[in-house]
Formats: sequence, C-alpha cells, structure tokens
Amino acid sequence: MNFDSKFSAFVKEVKSACKEVFESYLLRYAFGVDASCYNYTPKLVINALNEEEVLSVLALVRKYGIAITFRAAGTSLSGQASSNSVLLIANKGFKGIKLNEDASIIECECGVIASEANEVLKPFGKKIGPDPATIATALMGGILNNNSSGMCCGVSQNSYHTIHSLRVVLLDGSILDTGDALSCENFCKTHKNLIKTLFSLREGILKDEDLKKLIKNKFKIKNTTGYSINALLDFSETRDIINHLFVGSEGTLGFVSKVRLKTIKDSAFKGCALLFFKNLEQTSRAVVSLARLPLVNALEMMDYACLSAVKDYEGVPNILKECKEGYTCLLLQSIADSAKELDKNLTELKEHLKDLKLAFEPLISTEQNEFDSWWKIRKGLLPIVAGARKKQTTVITEDLCFKIEDFCEGAELIKTLFEKYGFEGVIFGHALSGNLHFIITPNLNDQVQYENFSALVCEMSEKVSLMQGSIKAEHGTGRMVAPFVELEWGSKAYEINKAIKTAFDPLRLLNPDVIISDDKEIYKKNLKAMNAIENLPLESELINRCMECGFCEKNCPSKDITLTPRQRIAVLREVSRLNALNDFSKANQLLKEYEYYGVQTCAACSRCLDLCPLNIDTAKIALTLRKSLNAKFLPLAQKAYENFDRLLSFAKFGVSLTNGASRIFGEKRLSKISSFGHKFHLPYIPEKMPLANSYILESKFEFDEKIVYFSACSNRIFKPNLKSFQDQRSLQEVVESLCLKAQISVLYPSNLSKMCCGKFFENFPSIKDKNSEYLKAELFELSLKGKLRIVVDHSSCFYEMFKNFKDLQVLDLSEFLFSIASKLKLRKGDKRILVHKLCLLKKLDKAHFIEDLARLCSDEVGVIRSFECCGFAGDKGFFTPELNQSATRNLKFETKDYDLGVSSSCTCEIGLNSYCELDFVHIAYLLDALST
Repeated sequence: MNFDSKFSAFVKEVKSACKEVFESYLLRYAFGVDASCYNYTPKLVINALNEEEVLSVLALVRKYGIAITFRAAGTSLSGQASSNSVLLIANKGFKGIKLNEDASIIECECGVIASEANEVLKPFGKKIGPDPATIATALMGGILNNNSSGMCCGVSQNSYHTIHSLRVVLLDGSILDTGDALSCENFCKTHKNLIKTLFSLREGILKDEDLKKLIKNKFKIKNTTGYSINALLDFSETRDIINHLFVGSEGTLGFVSKVRLKTIKDSAFKGCALLFFKNLEQTSRAVVSLARLPLVNALEMMDYACLSAVKDYEGVPNILKECKEGYTCLLLQSIADSAKELDKNLTELKEHLKDLKLAFEPLISTEQNEFDSWWKIRKGLLPIVAGARKKQTTVITEDLCFKIEDFCEGAELIKTLFEKYGFEGVIFGHALSGNLHFIITPNLNDQVQYENFSALVCEMSEKVSLMQGSIKAEHGTGRMVAPFVELEWGSKAYEINKAIKTAFDPLRLLNPDVIISDDKEIYKKNLKAMNAIENLPLESELINRCMECGFCEKNCPSKDITLTPRQRIAVLREVSRLNALNDFSKANQLLKEYEYYGVQTCAACSRCLDLCPLNIDTAKIALTLRKSLNAKFLPLAQKAYENFDRLLSFAKFGVSLTNGASRIFGEKRLSKISSFGHKFHLPYIPEKMPLANSYILESKFEFDEKIVYFSACSNRIFKPNLKSFQDQRSLQEVVESLCLKAQISVLYPSNLSKMCCGKFFENFPSIKDKNSEYLKAELFELSLKGKLRIVVDHSSCFYEMFKNFKDLQVLDLSEFLFSIASKLKLRKGDKRILVHKLCLLKKLDKAHFIEDLARLCSDEVGVIRSFECCGFAGDKGFFTPELNQSATRNLKFETKDYDLGVSSSCTCEIGLNSYCELDFVHIAYLLDALST
C-alpha cells in the first residue's frame, strides 16, 4: 500500500473515531499556524475532545505508521507544535481542574489555561510555579511539555521542580498515571524493557563522574535543550523518573492528558522598581549585583530597542520618552508576607541602588495598578516589538541562559552577533536567572538575510556552548535547536537523549524532528514568509503587524467552531502568498470558504483587541469584507431604509406569528423545526423568543429635567417573555416608570418609527451616511442643540451612536440609570444576580455601570466569566446560531448559583435565555422592581 492509500485509509478510520476532523485546506492551514517562525501545513487536523479519542488516534497511528504532533494553545516559539503530517489539538476539551484539601496540589487537564488555574488558587493565596509571559493564553499541557518557567519562577519553581504527577497516554496505547500507585505497579509489569532501558541509562550516568558533573551544572541554570536527563540522576524511583522525563519532552514521548503541580505561595505584598541605565554594559553589571540580593525575586531586562518600541503605548511611564540611544531598563520585583517586611526590602533596595550608575531616579511603586502596567508591557514585549518590524519580515526569537557571572559576557555576545550579521535586534529577558531573549526580524526572501540568520544561529550555538550556557533556556528545543543538542551536550549525553526517544517512540512517529533530528538544517526550513494582506483599509494596516502569537484567541466567541483572530489573519496572508505565486484558483477557493469561516462567524465584538499587545482589532477584517460581499444587496437595503417603519411592523408581525406557533408546537419543538429550516437559509428560532411589543411611544411628564429617549428598533419589536420573571412590560414602560420616580421627563423623537442607529445599514456605507446625517439633525434639534442627554436603550446601538455623534450627549441606558440611582428610593433585594456585560461596552470601558447598578440591588453579584462575547451579535443568533451556541456552551454551569441575570441588550438576552435555565432581563427591570 503506497502512502496516499495508507493515509486515505487512516483518515477514514479517524473520522469514525473522532468528532472533529478537518480536511479542508483552509482549516488545515489555519490550525497549522502557531507563534513560531515556522510554517507547516498538516495533512489532517484532529481536535481531540477527550482521552478516548486520543487513544483511538494513537491506535491508528501505530496501525498505519503515520506521524503525529500534539498541540495545546500554539504559543510555542521554537517549532515544537508544527506538523506537515497529522496535528492533534487538545485545546477545546480537557478543561477539568481539581484541588486537594489544602490546595497544595492542583490537578489540571492539559487544556486548562494557566491563568485560570491561578484564578482557582487565588482564594487560597497560592499559584502555580511557572509564570510564562503567555500565561493568559498558554495551556497547562504546553507549559509542562516545554518545561516553561517565566519571569518570577526561575529554576526552583519551574514545571520540573513543581511537578507532583501526571497522566500520560503512550504510543503503544497504554496509560500511566504516576499519581496512582496501582497504575505505576501495572506499568512496571507491562513495560519491563522500557524501565530496564531507563535504569541502564541511569546506571551509566552514575558511573561517569564527568557526565554527572555536566548534568548537575547544566541544570543549575535554565535549560530546555534536549530532554530532562537530570531526571535519571535526581531520582531513583520509576514513577519519579518518568514524571520528570516528560517535563520538557514536547510531545515526543507521549500525550500528557493531565498534570498535577505542587502549588506555591502567592505573597500578598509586592513592590516593583523601574531602573534605567545609560548602556547595556552598565545594566549587565547591575544585574550581577542585584541578583545577589535575597529580596529580589524577579529582574527583567529591556534594551533600548524594547524601550523605543513601547514608549508610545498607553500606560507607559513618561520617563521612557526621555531615554536616549543605548539606554536600558531593569524591571525589579520584591515580595513579602507583610507591609512591614516589604517596606524593609524596598528600603534596603534603595540603599543598594546608590552604588549603581542609574540614568534617572528609580521609579519604585507598591501600587498594583501602576506596576501591573509595567508588567503588562514586559509580557507583551514580543508581539509589540514584532509589530514594529518592516513588512514581509519574519519574527525570529531565541532565548539563551548563562551563569550569572557570565551574564555581562553573554549580553555582549548577542550584541556582537547582531553587528556582525547586520541585524537590528532586540535584547530582553529574565535577567535574574541569567536568561536572555533576543528578537531579529529578517526578510527571509532576501538570500543574504537568510544566510546571515543561519550563520548567526550556528555561531551563537557554538559560543554559548563553549561558555557552558544553554542554547535554549525556557522556550523548548523544538526544531530551532534540535540540530544543536549534541553540540551543547556532547556525544555521550546526546546518546542518552536519543535512547530516551527510542525507548518511548522507536518508530519516531511522535512529533518527528523535534528535540531529536537527523536533519541538521531543520532549523532553517519552512520559515514563515509573512506576506502582507492585500486591500486592507488604511486604518486596518496594523493587522499586517500581527506575529500570530495567539494572545487574542481566549476572548473570541468563534474559537471553538471556525477561526480565531490570528487564524483569520494567517489565512488571508496565505491568500496573498498564493496570489503572488499566480495560484489564483487556490487563493479564490480559500476566499470563498473564508466567507463563512472568517466573515459570517466573526461576531465583530472586538474582544480580541483587549488581549492583543498591539491593539489589533481583527473585527475590521470582517466588517470590511462584509461591505464588499453585500454590495449586490444595495437596492434592497435602499428599499428597507425608505420603508423602515413598515419593515419594523412586518418584524413585529413575524414575532407574533412565532409566539403563536410556539404556543401550538412548544418552544423546543419549534426551535428544532426551525433548525431544519435553517439548513435552507431560513432564520433559526431560539427556544426563548420574546413577545411582540405593541406599546405606543409618546413623550410623557412635565418635569424640569428632560431626556431624549432613543429606543432601539429591537426594543421596539420585542418585549420580555419569561415565565419566572413575571414583569412582561416593554422596556420603554419600565424606563418611563423609573424616570417618573426620578421626576425626569421623557421625550421620544417624533419620527422614531422611521429611525435607526445605523447598525442595520453598516454594510452599506452610502445608506449609513445618509441615515447618520438625518438622525443627527433630528436628535440635535430635539436635544436642544446637544443640551439634553440622549439615552439609548440597547448597548450595541448606543455604541454606534456614541462613536458617530461625539458632539451630542449620548448615554447607554445603564449609565443613565446609574446617574439617577441616587434619586430613587432603592432597597436591596434577596436575589443573587449574574451580570452580562456587553462586549462593545467593554470596548468603551463603560461596562462597569451595569455591575455597579446590580450591586445597588443585591449583595450577591457575579459577572459572567465563561465568555467575553455571547456571539448573538445583533442578528447572528438567528442566521449563524452556532456562534451563539458555542460561545455560551458553559453558561448553564455558571448560572447554577444565581436567581436572576441582568443585561443591557434584548438580542443578547434571547441567546442567554435560550442556553441556560436562568432568566436574563434588562437591568432596568430589576431597578424598577426594587425602587419607589
């Protein structure tokens, strides 16, 4: 059987064993993208949801001899998560977290985001040891498999030194849980040859004094070059040896489905300092000096190129703008168990700083908001610096480690290599550990720069090895350093590495060419070209700076059904690359598929913006493409605009019909019937549809204080239809009631039935501009030329009007209600309230008002954590319901401990009410019920 036949048979069986298998070129390319400088497209992508699926896949891998790579979040930087064969992703499932009784051990399945593990530990005053810059995105499986450390954990608190036990699926189909005595006992019986090999390797090390010394010395500093062969020296029990061998094994020995880490104390009191020096040499000497102080638990270095790249970002201290060419910075942290102890530490630090040659007075702070902004810059430094690169250049990042006494020489080595090979590089890193990172951004299409990159890596590896440093400190060996493992370790230690790989994976089917590779040029193959995306609007050019780090993915509502923000960018880059090669057929096919995967299922919520260090708003891609895709519907949109009042009347009639059908068939059955119709492009009907709103809007009251009330078209169409929440008044009636209590007159625009905020026409710029001009003129007059506040009762519509009518006082209803709360006689109720914050309010930093109101109404208030955007996105809950369903899939678990949900969007409420047992209503209803 030839390879193609074998692979076809493999795919067929995989599809019967796993729920989510992707074959299309678009999805294979998109999922093949990671944060590294490599560009591999897998032949097949499997999104494994549980351990059973992994077992089935590995059985087929053995049967057909097909290579496989495991991936977590794809934040890896060294090519260890790339594949041109089969890529198995463990991101969507594997989300379980457990603590033991005193929270001294945390058990995480491999798909748990590391920051979420810390959230669970926070009430106990504890955290996990590893703290990589990607902690808000990286998964526990990836952190363990890379032996990740980070900014504060050094060596003593990394994955290797804090692991308690793990659960691993081996290539032969066996499962070992090193935290289970019976599992270990059975494994020792069934895998005698493997264990014999490991102990034979251990015995060889114990007999070789030079090798013992080498291993001990090399793991005193950060080192992820090769396997954790120190496990063979540090431990004598099978369980412990295997436990620690899998740390940093990068998926080359087996699939780690679960990890248990010993937790560490999270000191409550922290103080930080920003220290500036005039050159790299002075900074390096300061590092050696400060590293000797016990009070310093973190010390981060940033050179002038770093400071220059971040100086204009929001929240950055103004002093960065005063830094001259060559200036370098240290970010220092000290921790303590009491304010008194911290004060003592900082006093001692100030004394020590008197002996250092500082360029400015040190910035020292114990205010968390202030020093958190400093750390945010450091954590986002890689994508920020990468974003400043020239077009079509590739981001190459390396990390090295030196003994602290060699730190100055190591920093000078990197600087010298930059000069020799003509790169304007950036140097930063975890200086307290002697760990330095650097970034270069070569244009790999330029043969000279390509050869210079290759030569730099070779010379760097040779010289770092001679200094007894680590060519890879914490980013993992991957493909980047696989050819140089023997160079760093020598032939005897390298043979041990190879023997470990062979013992667990004799056929080299698990993540081939990672850590162990026979291809000495693998590090410079399949490098990203980073083509620029074509035809972006001018204000969206920032999108081309994306380095595909994946920081954005956590917030995206479509991440589990189609594409994430970085994948949308990556696919469009591939379209540009194919066009440049004149492969227009393949490029056009990608674009055609992209309409669904990148445009229709983008909620345009901009929540990716919140996590992106470069402030890239990927929603602009979908918004731009929607305009061109909808251009053919312009005549229809024009008719809708001219007959907007009739359109709304028709919509109300449709809601009434739906309500009637629901009474006949039942909510669930009607929704199921509509689900079938949706396959033929008919709207989907969610289970909890609201009632039709027939309330007549007329200006009321005659108080001195007045507001203009712009009621959104959706609130003119809908009113609540909730069984447990008895108030079925329209939202307008509720707002009028609150205004009456606060003695405020309500003025409705006389032509409100014909008015739209503009969002309905956002895909038709000419109509939207005409609508905006008319609406602004009407509101300008009614608000007495901007003197009266204009209150909008749907947060999405408020966002639209707020950004377009800057010279008018436009308020979201939640903000307005908070402003008048003091005029109401308000009592607290006994309901436990869960708050839904609309994504676009978060973008404007106005989402806190609804939570503030909820806290006026109850002592027990929570905020939805299971998603950042519900994915209903205006009408997408009707036309792309899978987006809303996916985004809210964990809401039913989160709502169990609450009595009522509050929101500020009637459309989002439809989705929220349909996918959980809790009732969600506008916050105004709760406020009115509890006030007189």
